[in-house]
Amino acid sequence: MNSAPEPCIFIVDDDEDIRASLSRALRTRGYATEAFASAQAFLDAYHPEQSGCLILDYGMPAMSGLELQELLVTKGISLPIIFITGHGGVPESVRAMKLGAIDFLEKPFRQEVLIKQIDAALELDAKGRRGRDRARNAKERFTNLTDREKEIAELLVSNPSSASSKDVARHLDISPRTVDHHRARILEKMRVNSVAELVDLSISTRLFERR
Repeated sequence: MNSAPEPCIFIVDDDEDIRASLSRALRTRGYATEAFASAQAFLDAYHPEQSGCLILDYGMPAMSGLELQELLVTKGISLPIIFITGHGGVPESVRAMKLGAIDFLEKPFRQEVLIKQIDAALELDAKGRRGRDRARNAKERFTNLTDREKEIAELLVSNPSSASSKDVARHLDISPRTVDHHRARILEKMRVNSVAELVDLSISTRLFERR
């Protein structure tokens, strides 16, 4: 079984000296890095399956750092971003942070500050990927339910206070024994031990949203 690829620190800056110095400093500390001279070069090479974070220069020709951030958001790519800039202002940093940036660092910055933010970004990325994997797995398991099981599962989740077999049976005009059978199958297929766990899973993975 292949292990997951190592998280990578992507550096996007049109300044060759900045790319080289950051890459060297981060590799010395044990981080894997890839550097790009433009936003487009990064887009051409990046695969969303690759975990990590993005150190992004705010002011670049052709496509700015903010424009790249906006494009990634539009594409649904939630790679954490740490902006670096030599001429950033409050409006720019506010806009970047509103779009989800981890931080907005003005050059020159201390390496220790950047390292702290990189570690926070990597943890955020790992947490997000775990959550997305859990949601995807839950939705895949949900597709294996029969139509009746899906109907009962949604009733159990939408109104846990009225989730007894008698309540569900009365709502669907079927017998409580039939509900018991379906409930057991639902829990088994969804790999949870109780209705409470099913409710928690459905909320955390937004199982019933946009169905």
